[in-house]
Amino acid sequence: MEPTTDRLKTPRAAGMAGVAFALLLGAAIVLMRISVPAGDAADATIDPDRRWAVQLALQIVPFAGIFFLWFMGALRAHTGEAEDRFVATVFLGSGFVFVATLFAAAAAAGTVLNEETPSDFGRHYAYTLLATYAMRMAAVFVLATSMIGRTLGVFPRPLAMLGTLVGLVLIVAGSGVPWSELLFPAWALVISLYILRVRRTASPAVRSGPPLNPS
Repeated sequence: MEPTTDRLKTPRAAGMAGVAFALLLGAAIVLMRISVPAGDAADATIDPDRRWAVQLALQIVPFAGIFFLWFMGALRAHTGEAEDRFVATVFLGSGFVFVATLFAAAAAAGTVLNEETPSDFGRHYAYTLLATYAMRMAAVFVLATSMIGRTLGVFPRPLAMLGTLVGLVLIVAGSGVPWSELLFPAWALVISLYILRVRRTASPAVRSGPPLNPS
């Protein structure tokens, strides 16, 4: 099998994993939001009739994290050896910290949910991990990915600018704006669909024989 064909499998894997991650994380965020009344989610109490939504969201989170790691690794492989090492380090670090913080927040929330009388500390701890730290790391990941994509020409300029805007909003707004967390899975979905479209466009050229890089 030709190396060109091998490299084209990576963008497809990244796109499919990114779509799965975006849908799963988006569903988890929606379930959490509908189960917590409007206002300060850290101080709000969960409606007993909607505890199922929180439990389902916590079960979804591990799978979202797994697909995100696959998505992140495939994206990095797609950039090849031309990536900037400094930006790539920020890209990797923010992605790993995001997943670790997401899992920690889900574990903390699950512990609080199982308590008959949830402590204020436990609720604040779980909410702070998710809304403050996880989303800030997600913002850094989006910014680093957009910078790599713009520098190497992997993404078109409008897509790179969209990522920069999303990253800045997540950093500045954070948990202060309800539902702003959905910007991250929405961005991942857009990136994934773009990669899948590029892969479908490039596949006929590979099957026809001529290499994509004449040099």
